[in-house]
Amino acid sequence: MGKERRLLTLVICLVLGGGLAAAVLGATRAAGPHAGVAAGAPAPSDYVDIRDVPPVPAVAPATPADRSDGSPGSVAVDCGRNEQAHYNEDNLVVSPGLRAGAHHTHSYVGNLSTDAVSTDDSLAAAATSCAGGDRSTYYWPVLRRLDRPGTRPHETSAGHGNAGAILPETSVRVEFRGNPVSKVVAMPPFLRAMTGDAVARTAGSDAHVRARWGCSGSPDRSTTLYPRCPEGDRVTRTLIFPSCWNGLDTASAGHRSHLLFPGGNGVCPTDTFPVPELRLSLAYEVPAGVPVAIDSFPEQRHSPRTDHAMFVNAMTEPQMAAVVDCLNKGRACRT
Repeated sequence: MGKERRLLTLVICLVLGGGLAAAVLGATRAAGPHAGVAAGAPAPSDYVDIRDVPPVPAVAPATPADRSDGSPGSVAVDCGRNEQAHYNEDNLVVSPGLRAGAHHTHSYVGNLSTDAVSTDDSLAAAATSCAGGDRSTYYWPVLRRLDRPGTRPHETSAGHGNAGAILPETSVRVEFRGNPVSKVVAMPPFLRAMTGDAVARTAGSDAHVRARWGCSGSPDRSTTLYPRCPEGDRVTRTLIFPSCWNGLDTASAGHRSHLLFPGGNGVCPTDTFPVPELRLSLAYEVPAGVPVAIDSFPEQRHSPRTDHAMFVNAMTEPQMAAVVDCLNKGRACRT
């Protein structure tokens, strides 16, 4: 066993290089046998220097004629950046009623009461971190630094094999956008939504991989890998939700069929209607050379492609109506 461990250390040092390897191995020793490399930390191929990612070609802005039938507005919802340290291992959208059903830790903004046993009534009555009173819940897996052990609740393995110090979000942007070719209609109260694929590593397909990673200084470059950013840049995560509703259901088996993504031209699939498109943009201060990993199921080995997020709409009808009005009239609003 000692020989195998020394061999693993040598391989990591050769592949990752001194600084990053030392950080990963330091995290393994500090967090114990169920953390870091021993527990399936991200592979070297899960990281990329952002300078090696090709920039995305600029898209010409739509002309007024192109936008006449669309809903080109935007609504930014100020919900803070989880200053309240609202964390748990629950997943109200995917595993309602099941405590610790996520098997990894989620970070939240918005509704301050959200856990596995939340109901529509409890969400509607709870306090919120959103300045304008939006009681919706927005959440995603935490990002951890692997060079430093966690000491507080939700920073240790918590029985699910994810370990290391949670990196707090430096900024969280909650934004709704319209549809480029159609007016949007209101989301129904308590619509459940998810984006991304928590089992992408073993799914055999990237069909549901949606999250994009990047660096704050290179907004024209994005990747499905963990980015290595130049010193001074922030690591970013962008998660865009489906926005074509079937007009009937607030949830569905598999959590996807009631809310679909539009086509590349913005057109919604047959028998669905465009609703406001939710975008979550997260940013983190990551020291140069420090490896990071999102929480995941053990078999997913913290693959960055497994990034995902969930949402439950708990806006009042007047709040949602104001969002729709702003988007359809092409304004830029804040709540």
